[in-house]
Amino acid sequence: MSGMTEPRPQVWPTLVATDARALIRFLVDAFGFTETVVHGDESGVAHAELAWPLGGGIMLGDVKDGGIWKLQPGTFGCYVVADDIDALHERAAKAGADIIKAPYDTDYGSRDFAARDPEGNLWQFGTYRGTPA
Repeated sequence: MSGMTEPRPQVWPTLVATDARALIRFLVDAFGFTETVVHGDESGVAHAELAWPLGGGIMLGDVKDGGIWKLQPGTFGCYVVADDIDALHERAAKAGADIIKAPYDTDYGSRDFAARDPEGNLWQFGTYRGTPA
């Protein structure tokens, strides 16, 4: 259909950070997210969105006392679909990601690797796109 576009993501994995600006820089440099918007001031990041090149994205901000997000920094985990796992692994390692598991092939046909960001969040990248609906 001409003129149709992909719908914007409707599920946004969300995390908090002790230093959201530093985490944003890391996620852009190490993993390849794109900074879409950052709202905040010198006291911190209230809300940020990072887009993933293949679609979707995440939201994050600095942890705040009394906020509704009662998450602790470093408790987030996410699986992210990527095309070239070996190149992404190399990029992440060069940027200082804590590689938990080097690239490997799964028994269900995916190529994956796992890493932690400087806040301690777990990121698994793989080629598995899920079961079609």
